[in-house]
Amino acid sequence: MNVMYQAAIFDLDGTLVNSLPDIAGAMNRSLAAVGLPGFAVQDYRLKVGNGVFKIAERSVGGRTDLLPRVLELYMKDYAEHCCDASFAYPGIVKALKDMEAAGVMLAVFSNKDQRDVEKVVSFYLPGVSFSRVLGRREGVPLKPAPDGALEIARGLGVAPDRILYVGDSMMDMECGRGAGMATVGVTWGFRDRAELIEHGAKYLVDRPEELPGLIRRDEPV
Repeated sequence: MNVMYQAAIFDLDGTLVNSLPDIAGAMNRSLAAVGLPGFAVQDYRLKVGNGVFKIAERSVGGRTDLLPRVLELYMKDYAEHCCDASFAYPGIVKALKDMEAAGVMLAVFSNKDQRDVEKVVSFYLPGVSFSRVLGRREGVPLKPAPDGALEIARGLGVAPDRILYVGDSMMDMECGRGAGMATVGVTWGFRDRAELIEHGAKYLVDRPEELPGLIRRDEPV
């Protein structure tokens, strides 16, 4: 059976852009402002993925009394510095443009705040025409809930089973599966290969240039 995917929804952090340097910088400055110690950049690999509140909660540890202030400081700092030291993964822009040239509609769905998603996408992924760019908004549950992914599918007018859902974490795999989409786990992101497999990745890719090859697949009936 030949399967042709008509659209692809991408996670942002750890999938399209390595945002850890700016996330770490903003959070460490926020923690320092209230007298708490910061963390190494790589330590944030396991703190991200569930939205800004969880990043702050995981960073303050037992000092939950400081959580509201740290969250406030972080959101302001990150909004100003989200494009300082992050970078698009090598080869990802070309892969996106190749998929677009093949007729695939592209979208971004992230647990990052909407304004930050829009800023990071426009800065680091120039020349890529995304049909939808969605981040955290009031009234829409965060991933792994599939609501946002299904909203994108409706907006694109594409059946979920003809959409690739591409991400680097268990939240992405569970979101894509919950939406009835074909999950693609990228191994260059913030989580490891075992997590992607455990949480139901249909496909695994090790390099961005492999992504366009997923558009048309021959699979057993």
